[in-house]
Amino acid sequence: MKTAIDNFSTESDKYATFRPTFPKEFINDICQHLHYRKSALDIGTGNGQVAVLLSELFNQVQAIDISENQLKNATQAPNVHYQVSRAEKTPFFDEYFDLITVGQAFHWFDFDAFFAEVNRILKPGGIIAIFGYGLIKGDDLFNEKMDAFYNNTIYQYWDKERIYIDEAYQNIDFPFDEVQLEANYTIKVHWSKSHLKGYLESWSAVKKYRTEKQINPVDDFIDAFPNRQTFDLHFPIFYRIGRPKIT
Repeated sequence: MKTAIDNFSTESDKYATFRPTFPKEFINDICQHLHYRKSALDIGTGNGQVAVLLSELFNQVQAIDISENQLKNATQAPNVHYQVSRAEKTPFFDEYFDLITVGQAFHWFDFDAFFAEVNRILKPGGIIAIFGYGLIKGDDLFNEKMDAFYNNTIYQYWDKERIYIDEAYQNIDFPFDEVQLEANYTIKVHWSKSHLKGYLESWSAVKKYRTEKQINPVDDFIDAFPNRQTFDLHFPIFYRIGRPKIT
């Protein structure tokens, strides 16, 4: 089995503070395709943002992550239970969950082992939804500066798994009967300069750059906008959603 990668136990409080949140409408749309809403599992839950959204729709929500530090910063809800666990080997019963979600974490998993575990713990007719968000976008000037920062400054510092985000999970074999949502979704944010800086500093590639070079590459990016204090930005959401194949 692939060795678990944990890039997010360090500065986990920053991750919880600065990362964007998936919109409720997107999670609600996924759940419209369910037969039942008794139990859900959020894998790679991080700070619990998806788990808390699910808690409003399900009787019970289990949420797991390999990072204990991330879970210490997770948002609490009465019907959400957090625990440390790998995605590929969970402590749950067979055919237990109506919905399994993975938000911005699937690319770190051992795909074959994870899909085998999903088929074990997902109820017949249940749904597996893996989803994420692409590179942050703004106006033309912002996009020009961001493309240069992403592709020229730090791209070599990403782990190889970043390619799955860049390709919006379309470069994986998804062994389920796929479900398509009718709407397209984005994460829209209105951020201060300090929030944008904090978000960029939470990138694992930026952390590696800073460790190697002992300088913060985000400073030059932020300095390229001397007269701007706030930013209207958005992240395109992508997904693969499906049900277990009937054999």
